Amino acid sequence: MIDSLAVPLPQSDEFAATCAAMGQPLRLCCRESHERERLRWQVQSRRLRVFGRDDLISRGPVGEADALQDWPDRWRQWHDGRPMILNAEGMAPDRLRAAGFWPIMTPASIALLPLGEEAEMRAAMAQKWRNRLNAALRAPLKVTRHALGGDHWLLRAEQTQARDKGYRGLPPGVSAAFAAANPGKATVFEARHRGQPVAALLILSHGVMCTWQIGHSTAEGRRLNAMNRLLWAAMIHAAGRGHRVMDLGTLNARDAAGLVHFKLGTGARPHRLGGTWLHLGALAPMARHLPARLMH
Repeated sequence: MIDSLAVPLPQSDEFAATCAAMGQPLRLCCRESHERERLRWQVQSRRLRVFGRDDLISRGPVGEADALQDWPDRWRQWHDGRPMILNAEGMAPDRLRAAGFWPIMTPASIALLPLGEEAEMRAAMAQKWRNRLNAALRAPLKVTRHALGGDHWLLRAEQTQARDKGYRGLPPGVSAAFAAANPGKATVFEARHRGQPVAALLILSHGVMCTWQIGHSTAEGRRLNAMNRLLWAAMIHAAGRGHRVMDLGTLNARDAAGLVHFKLGTGARPHRLGGTWLHLGALAPMARHLPARLMH
């Protein structure tokens, strides 16, 4: 059953509600040949300068692993033939290539953190991460948890941080829209020291999965290991609400090695995504003859 699976944020009902509220509704496609082969994927239609109108499937389709493998051969039954960009999840590269998909970006890795009993989560941590958490628990920090409001300082800090560091993610406005469209599912954990905010993180809930969407810490927050304490509070809260997995986002060892160590220190496991692919009529025949080494 699809409802029992950990569905990534871009394929969740909550993300669909967010996009609809922003005037950019997603199109839901399903295949249900029998119970073991239920698949679903949400499609975002866009207009790009290069291709004109195109479709995007991000982190999908979702469903039983065995049922994913013949999706590349059958997706056009639900599609009108316009260019398709696929951020693949769970499909074999050779099947995508044989179906005429052209690789345009190598696979990234993300960190997926299993959630459960507190003792189990603590035991899975790296020793240095656990030591910093213990130090943060002793530090004079006031930690609060509340629903995200559209004017929270964390959204402004994320916008500034993304501009200064040159990375691209979902704009902070999408997080605010998510909070408005899904009451109670966008939660801010905030740490203050001597009355001043020193760190905050935002967790978005979607089904049995949740996503660490934004995090920001000041120099004082880093000195006090505030982010360790906040993430631990978020882990306990999410597990208590029935979430089984927390998506900690991309692992970028080249540009953010410290953040990679922080994420994996929680006990998270690296998970390799399937890369980004393009299906375009003119390129499809050539894609079928690409050497396998270009898939990795």
